[in-house]
Amino acid sequence: QVRLVESGGGSVQAGGSLRLSCTASGFLFNNYCVAWFRQAPGQEREGVAGVDRGGSTRYADSVKERFTISRDNAKNTLFLQMNSLKPEDTAMYYCAARWTSTCAPLYPSNFYTWGQGTQVTVSS
Repeated sequence: QVRLVESGGGSVQAGGSLRLSCTASGFLFNNYCVAWFRQAPGQEREGVAGVDRGGSTRYADSVKERFTISRDNAKNTLFLQMNSLKPEDTAMYYCAARWTSTCAPLYPSNFYTWGQGTQVTVSS
C-alpha cells in the first residue's frame, strides 16, 4: 500500500523554526520526485519545495533562503526545515510524490500520491 505520513507540524511564533518529516512506504522512494505543498484556508494548494530523483532542489520564491528540502533515501523520508517562519506560512503542509525524475513544475495536479497533511501555525 502506497503511503505518505507527515509529522512535525505545530504552533510557533514568527521567527521560529520547525522541521517537517514525511515517511514513505509501499513504493521505491528513491525512484520518485518528492515535494512539499501547502494550503491555507480559502486558498489553493501551492508548491513549496521539491527534490528530484537525482537530488536537485527547487523552491517557491516565497520560501527561498528560509526553507530547505532534503531526502534520506535509506530511510524513505523527506524533510522540510523551515526557518524564519512568518504568519503567512500558516497552512496545512502536505508531502507528495510522483514517478518522474524531476519535480518541475511544482503543480499539485502533477502529483498523484499524497499524505494527509500536518498543520503549521505561525503567530505574530
